[in-house]
Amino acid sequence: MLFHVEMEVRIPHDLPTERTDALKQAERIRAMELQRTGVWRHLWRVAGRYANVSVLDVSGPQELHDMLSSLPLFPFMEIRVTPLCRHPSSIHDDDR
Repeated sequence: MLFHVEMEVRIPHDLPTERTDALKQAERIRAMELQRTGVWRHLWRVAGRYANVSVLDVSGPQELHDMLSSLPLFPFMEIRVTPLCRHPSSIHDDDR
């Protein structure tokens, strides 16, 4: 099942720099792992914000929640989720 997910990161300004840097590095590693497995299909940065727009491919809402909550920056994210389904006018046979 495909989901359109918007994530906005809001790290508190008083979080120590070392902790922030470690979280960002761990986030990068986790996001790359999920992309390699095919779960995180698409990942785009939102220009001018600490935010991204993603397409995730999971079995359902529970797997999506488990995946999102596994992200190191999850406690600092505002997340909006929209389930996706194929449009009848799409000329593609796959989920590109």
